[in-house]
Amino acid sequence: MAKNQFFMYKNKPLVRSGDVLYYGSMSDPYVVRIKIKTKKTVKDLEIADKVSIQLMSTSQEISPRKQVVRATEKNGLYMAMDFADVWLKRALKPQ
Repeated sequence: MAKNQFFMYKNKPLVRSGDVLYYGSMSDPYVVRIKIKTKKTVKDLEIADKVSIQLMSTSQEISPRKQVVRATEKNGLYMAMDFADVWLKRALKPQ
């Protein structure tokens, strides 16, 4: 991977900072914030258990409280990424 490039998931950037992941480009009108709330251990490997998902506006003109357009909680990162991808595709779809 070249310098200054992000990990890509389904052709969109996926950036992680601790237990928080951002899916999508900040230059787009929306991104998805994924927060790992709890973890569990399976065969000596720590995996995400409860995960919150938020579809957020990237607009700097609205307050942080109003940036959250949609939110839910899911079990497991796989399910969360599936929801994130669907939500982001729908939000970025031309009207």
